[in-house]
Amino acid sequence: MSRPHTASASVEIPPPGGYRIDPAASTISFTTRHMFGLGAVRGTFALREGHVEVADPVLESSALARIDATSFDTRNPTRDKTVRSRTYLDVENHPEIGFASTRLDRDGDDWVLHGTLTVCGRTEPVELRIESASVAGSALRVKASTEIDRYRFGVTAMKGMTGRRLRLVLDLTARPVS
Repeated sequence: MSRPHTASASVEIPPPGGYRIDPAASTISFTTRHMFGLGAVRGTFALREGHVEVADPVLESSALARIDATSFDTRNPTRDKTVRSRTYLDVENHPEIGFASTRLDRDGDDWVLHGTLTVCGRTEPVELRIESASVAGSALRVKASTEIDRYRFGVTAMKGMTGRRLRLVLDLTARPVS
């Protein structure tokens, strides 16, 4: 196994190969606003599965993830039930949110993973800013974030009462595929 090298202050390039994202050791959290932007709402989604393929050269790397839309959780059962309903995520017909990368770029010292996100059957481009990546033993840890405009995915209910944008933070742990 080759030794990882440092590409920037916060991104350590792991050895090439396949890595399975561990749902139990990973989190997807979000922050949005409600009540005309006055109140903060925080919550989580559960990851069903994911895979990272680290290529050589690293810019040819890729990632896939499947998120459990039914796991939407803000610790407010009434709100969560409404968001899971046909009014918002329609989890009965769209139980998953999917991500597929299309390319990885360097932007100065920053890394950006471009891809598509599929929500409620609609696929739109998204950019994940990789905030940090490190290797501990054989585990790969990646933290990335993005902002999602729910209107782009056709989720437009309760304009004004419900925030239009969600800031997603992904904190992922992946292990080599044997």
